[in-house]
Amino acid sequence: MKKTSILKEKSFAFAVRIVKLSEFIQEKKIFVLNNQILRSGTAIGALIYEAEYAQSNADFINKFSIALKETNETMYWLSLLEATNYIDTNLYESLNVDCNELISMLVATIKTLKNK
Repeated sequence: MKKTSILKEKSFAFAVRIVKLSEFIQEKKIFVLNNQILRSGTAIGALIYEAEYAQSNADFINKFSIALKETNETMYWLSLLEATNYIDTNLYESLNVDCNELISMLVATIKTLKNK
């Protein structure tokens, strides 16, 4: 599945960005928000990678569905960080674009698999 490999690449690159963001946030001593965004932002790629060895089509869809939820949660934390001025609007918008792209790809993949 070519789409899955693109999704794996994009989710991994996004996780790298989240880890770097986490390092920046950690300096500001907002540990709870840091832990939340680090957990949800890196879980996306981990779930996509985990789905590669799913036991069934239903398991694969489940992993992608959880990744979709984690992406949505990450968007929440990014919005909160921007609204509280812990990250600037440019960084927020850049990460938000990545999140929306991941959501679109995950939704499309889930819909395709459910229609098989």
